[in-house]
Amino acid sequence: MADLRDVLLVDGYNMIGAWPELASLSQLDMNEARDRLLERLADYQAFTGRRVIAVFDAYRVPGKGKSFEQSGVEIYFTKEKETADEVIERFAGQLGGKRRRVYVATSDFVEQSVAFAQGALRVPALELLVEVEQSEREISKRIAEQVQRGGRNTIDGKLTPEQLRTFERWRRQ
Repeated sequence: MADLRDVLLVDGYNMIGAWPELASLSQLDMNEARDRLLERLADYQAFTGRRVIAVFDAYRVPGKGKSFEQSGVEIYFTKEKETADEVIERFAGQLGGKRRRVYVATSDFVEQSVAFAQGALRVPALELLVEVEQSEREISKRIAEQVQRGGRNTIDGKLTPEQLRTFERWRRQ
């Protein structure tokens, strides 16, 4: 069965350069900045349900043309003489359709325009940062509420009081 989730295509190095925390971190350790971006995108993917694909220009890393998955996020490193923009534009054309929306996260105006012409929706880098931060706050809030209720992530937290009483009755029989 085809994956019909909405798709977020992320220009990885564009995000690293635009998000202040990652831009600072990249000055010290580009691999660490890339890993931090991917961690945040994985949490965002889990929260939103969107399929997240991060694309990086391979000129900064070995293993050109490589793709893999990390924490559920699909990661692509471009081939030699291929840019992240080209890969993102190709994916936008391939993945777009009537039943799914494709978002392209970049602050590169030309890339935004090309993706928009293919039917994708544009998400500037700082707008994505705001969305990611909002999702992180919501996740933290939900965890805090759950802890405050004294619950862990157990099934009884998802059952109605009626269902809980039924199970308790059965347990005592």
